Amino acid sequence: MTMALLNTCSQPTSSSSSSSTCYSLYKYHFHPTHSHSTTTSFSSSSDKFNSSYPILSLFSFSKLSNMPTQTAKSGFHPMTHRCSWQQDNSTGYSVTTHNTCRPLHSVYRTAPAVVSSVEDLFEFICSGPLIEKLGLTPKMVEDNIDKWLERGLQLCKLFRLNELNMTTPQKVRIFHYYIPVFVWCEDQISQHRSSFKEGDDIPPLVIGFSAPQGCGKTTLVFALDYLFQLNGRKSATISIDDFYLTAEDQSKLREQNPGNRLLELRGNAGSHDLPFSVETLTALTKMTKEGMKMKLPRYNKSAYGGKGDRADPSTWPEVEGPLTVVLFEGWMLGFKPVPVEVVKAVDPQLELVNKNLEAYYEAWDKFINSWIVIKIKDPSCVYEWRLQAEIAMRAEGKPGMSDAEIKDFVSRYFPAYKAYLPTLYSEGPSGSHPEHLLVVDIDEERNPILGI
Repeated sequence: MTMALLNTCSQPTSSSSSSSTCYSLYKYHFHPTHSHSTTTSFSSSSDKFNSSYPILSLFSFSKLSNMPTQTAKSGFHPMTHRCSWQQDNSTGYSVTTHNTCRPLHSVYRTAPAVVSSVEDLFEFICSGPLIEKLGLTPKMVEDNIDKWLERGLQLCKLFRLNELNMTTPQKVRIFHYYIPVFVWCEDQISQHRSSFKEGDDIPPLVIGFSAPQGCGKTTLVFALDYLFQLNGRKSATISIDDFYLTAEDQSKLREQNPGNRLLELRGNAGSHDLPFSVETLTALTKMTKEGMKMKLPRYNKSAYGGKGDRADPSTWPEVEGPLTVVLFEGWMLGFKPVPVEVVKAVDPQLELVNKNLEAYYEAWDKFINSWIVIKIKDPSCVYEWRLQAEIAMRAEGKPGMSDAEIKDFVSRYFPAYKAYLPTLYSEGPSGSHPEHLLVVDIDEERNPILGI
């Protein structure tokens, strides 16, 4: 097999001109005796390529610049701050080869407008820790390499990355994490829709994302939602945060449980409006027809000095039917009650939280068809992640908590992590099926790794 990527760039004629217009022609062909790859740069005005090679994809950067950078209808907007993996000076990432692919070579060279061969990128994709877990073979990736390339360019546009000079952390996040998870979600959607008869109203597939605070679940959902929208899927995003009690009701909960610091602020089981959750999720699953519209609730975490309150309904985003998929994320999705002696050993104040948790399956988990559980080794990194998110929010001019307040706030979640994560990781969420459950192990940099 030989795969080559031809890159064409016409440079601007003056300093006042817009950036260069570049066209990347992705092509590959099969040869019974050769497996090398080539990369060629040429001028669009004079050079030609062999038209006998089938072209996989043709992307124009000028056209790419017109791609939408937000998904307002589903409620997610472009991030104005950049995560560490998005920075040009991100630290390196150790890549271990799995499957049958060779070790990683340079995927994007540092010279401007020079792109390495698709074969190198193909091998990089195959080296990802999720490929084998998803049941993907190198041949399956090879057969769909054009789609991987297209999704990669779409995400580069979304996160404002230089697709010609990506850092290794950026490539890892895009090609080892977001796109593989998107591929899994697409397969889950196909399975879901095929279970209905022709002519049936097909409810959207609800995918639940369970992951500790700050580990990147919201950014993952943001990326998936964007890809769904670009590829003709109507999607909606919702978070358990959007079901928190109003500030007034949270104050009442605090007064009803004096001295219980786990219920003093939002977060633990008991601080959510479960009837409102059921009403919202039920309505979302009925968004099966053209013309149907619905507003999605949102929570304003920066209100009341970071203590939060439900956002004004006038600011809630609107979605239109028919929905294909609902992305439902939260730090405690899938948590289930454990024996009283277990919670007492962790923290006596957790006993009431454990009791409250009994009602959450009916309010949340039973609506979820497929699950993605993002697994961490040590919950202690949650504090640093949360601190990073709060600093970014403050940098955007939004009011938030001080560093000391963040430490106090996050400490109220740790008893729940200690009590419920082991069961979540060993048994999976209640009602989940192995064929509809994806567990993604991540490291301290929020990148996927091979699970133990």
